[in-house]
Amino acid sequence: MTVAPGAGKGELEMVAEHSVREALKQVLDPELKRSLVDLNMVRDIRVSEGEVRVTLALTTLGCPMKQRIVQDVKNAVSALTGVASVEVDLTVMTRDELDRLFPKHPLKGIDKIGRFIAVASGKGGVGKTTVAINLALALAREGRQVGLLDADVYGPSIPVMLNLSERPRSESGMLLPLKKFELSVMSFGFFLGESQPLIWRGPLVAKTIRQFLDDVMWGVLDYLVVDLPPGTGDPSITIAQAIPSAAVVMVTTPQEVALADVRKAIGMFQQMDVRICGLVENMSYFSWGPSNERIELFGSGGGETLSRETGIPLLGSIPLDIELRKGGDAGVPIVIALPESETSRVFREMAQKIMAAF
Repeated sequence: MTVAPGAGKGELEMVAEHSVREALKQVLDPELKRSLVDLNMVRDIRVSEGEVRVTLALTTLGCPMKQRIVQDVKNAVSALTGVASVEVDLTVMTRDELDRLFPKHPLKGIDKIGRFIAVASGKGGVGKTTVAINLALALAREGRQVGLLDADVYGPSIPVMLNLSERPRSESGMLLPLKKFELSVMSFGFFLGESQPLIWRGPLVAKTIRQFLDDVMWGVLDYLVVDLPPGTGDPSITIAQAIPSAAVVMVTTPQEVALADVRKAIGMFQQMDVRICGLVENMSYFSWGPSNERIELFGSGGGETLSRETGIPLLGSIPLDIELRKGGDAGVPIVIALPESETSRVFREMAQKIMAAF
């Protein structure tokens, strides 16, 4: 800092730092509505020749308001006379500091999630995970903040289908979801080797799923899409009991064997008073030739029949599409890879129907 004639350099620097701190007292945490200074988030202020560097301790580096807070700090400090530039360094609060500040971290767990959509099926192999991923992406393309939880602990395939292999970071005892295609993603598969089997009994599975709900920094989301394991076992029951006001999307194929298993799963959720908001018929037909003739390889009308039987609306019929399979194998789902395709259009319409139903 350039020292004016007659002024002591130490005195000027002290005044400048004080001025910066006073300016930061006017900057509020967007969620807590309290000053960053009062929250002890301002850790260090350094001033040198008009250049100001501020160190902030956030509650988490995954804070969705991080960019807004940084910009508010820069705006407040830049307004001071003599400030040429402002840099903001970020760190995180310790676990003890968080415990003193919050009985429960405001971004931890599911408290700030608006809606929960559990994607289920009565049997495996019907494309449940494919539906969960592309439905989540379709919701995100509608401008919603969306999370995706892989609760299929015995066969987690979301990491492969989204080409995610890194292990989630832990911050102050909380897991941070991975980010992909604007989704916040958590899967037990992130913690297993590629060929490592999971040999767990029900209570341990239930405990793990509850941790993925309660101890993950989900933050503020419009929707959390949960990919359930097939069938009516412990994981499905745990999710149904743990999530408030969850809505289930049931996935089936036209085959009678798939429909029979879906009927059982529907019965389980109804007995537990869990709402089923819609049915999805996957592998409905195959378009062939220049005229796009529909060939129904696995039968026809199964989803419509089940909808009439149960009174549950049919959200959509997804065709057999080689690009849908390619997208899952390549880690780029069809809603991202081919957003204007017929199959992507079906997913968008499904997302719109779900949003309208809430």
